[in-house]
Amino acid sequence: MNPKQLMEHYGLDPKKSLGQNFMHDPNTLAKIVATAEVQPDETVLEIGPGTGELTAALAQVARSVIAVELDDRLIPLLESRFRSTPNVYFQFEDILRVNVPALVGGKPYCVVANVPYYITSSIIRHVLEPQHRPRRVVMTMQYEVAQRITAKPGDLSLLAVSVQYYGKPTLISKLNRAVFWPRPDVDSAILQIDPHRTPVVAVPSDEAFFAVVRAGFSQKRKQLRNSLATGLALKPEQADAVLLAANLDPQRRAETLTLAEWGALTRAAASAGVVAQG
Repeated sequence: MNPKQLMEHYGLDPKKSLGQNFMHDPNTLAKIVATAEVQPDETVLEIGPGTGELTAALAQVARSVIAVELDDRLIPLLESRFRSTPNVYFQFEDILRVNVPALVGGKPYCVVANVPYYITSSIIRHVLEPQHRPRRVVMTMQYEVAQRITAKPGDLSLLAVSVQYYGKPTLISKLNRAVFWPRPDVDSAILQIDPHRTPVVAVPSDEAFFAVVRAGFSQKRKQLRNSLATGLALKPEQADAVLLAANLDPQRRAETLTLAEWGALTRAAASAGVVAQG
């Protein structure tokens, strides 16, 4: 049965409040599995299994699939469907409340997710911030968000810098709305993120880096001297001094800086005592 038939069989309707759009197209499911390049000895953390279409495909290639689902209405459906699939485990909980490294037992893993668009950025941060990171993250998300994440200097956003700090994002393909039921109101895409194995920039700490980046983007399209002054509670001349110490023009704008330049700015801010050293 397809997702619509399964939901009807169990007397369920998709919840708009949870952004439920269930993927059912076999070609798209196969493309996601192929993109993940799941290893035979690897655990897959699936976020948002829904009615289990992607879960079933992942179970064929992974050592184990741990599927985290928020909607506990789906318990009977999923437990019945996978009763005879011993390498699939379900946890009915909000993924943002889950200790991911503990859940996967410290073993090598990858993340595959078909999640509501409104929490995409939160989920990315949640799986990439811990020290024990996945080998790869493959997500379906709103196409415009995928474009923002993969943007280049000149068109960067806080989200793009945040993701690119932790890993290399690649927009794999745009998806037809018909691969989901119900059809979403926006276009979707498959995004691949390969976490960096070593830090991409040298900074005193993640906290210092993000304090500076958040300040830089605190006033959209403003010059960095103004954004930093506001975001870090500095006088304009103090912001100028930090920027010049990082060899950056105070009139630059946040969206134009490379990751290396954000790193240099963070080091300069830490040296000046503007942000904590560690």
